[in-house]
Amino acid sequence: MAIIHHTTLKPTKLELLTSWLPSRPWYGGAGEPRLAKAGGFRLDDPQGEVGIEFMVVTDASGAEPISYLVPLTYRGAPLDGAEDALVGTMEHGVLGHRWAYDGCHDPVLVAQLWALMEGRVQAQAQSITDAVDEEVTRSYAGAGLTSTEATAPATDAPEGTVLAAPDGSTLRLHRVLRPAANAASLLPEGAIGHVGGAWQLPDGTRVRGLFAALHTGARG
Repeated sequence: MAIIHHTTLKPTKLELLTSWLPSRPWYGGAGEPRLAKAGGFRLDDPQGEVGIEFMVVTDASGAEPISYLVPLTYRGAPLDGAEDALVGTMEHGVLGHRWAYDGCHDPVLVAQLWALMEGRVQAQAQSITDAVDEEVTRSYAGAGLTSTEATAPATDAPEGTVLAAPDGSTLRLHRVLRPAANAASLLPEGAIGHVGGAWQLPDGTRVRGLFAALHTGARG
């Protein structure tokens, strides 16, 4: 069980993401982002060492606000071989110096994301200790994976981030989020699994959308 510390962060997560987001191929803004936290959830690390957060941020710098999915991990020491995935470092009021990573490149987050999709773990509330997030949905129609390690590094593209699984399936994270018309429309045609969640639009409307979809075979 992850313990949520309500304390200070210097710089804040939003300040780190303001610098980092424009470097991503799926970022649609033209200048410096104007970010606000809009939603998300957490997953527990079974070893209790790594913080895992799926954050939704909304960028209001353009003509229309855009919501982005940003999976993050927080570590007490650098992750070997993940220099290119480092979002930044910050000082945590309780835990001290922390390294924040793009979680798609962190094996702990990837393993727990598979576990969530298969129904082996539950999504946790973003800001409350030991509370299930009932707004997160998931489905999985495939055989259970014997290994959840990606067979290749995560690949960023304008459409999102792709993770390859050992069984040949691919998991696409939808970095640019779009509200779904209804719950039934969350699962794309041909997908064998999904994770969906909720976030808040700038006008206060609560919406749901697709966070990740699993497909058999490679998808570009």
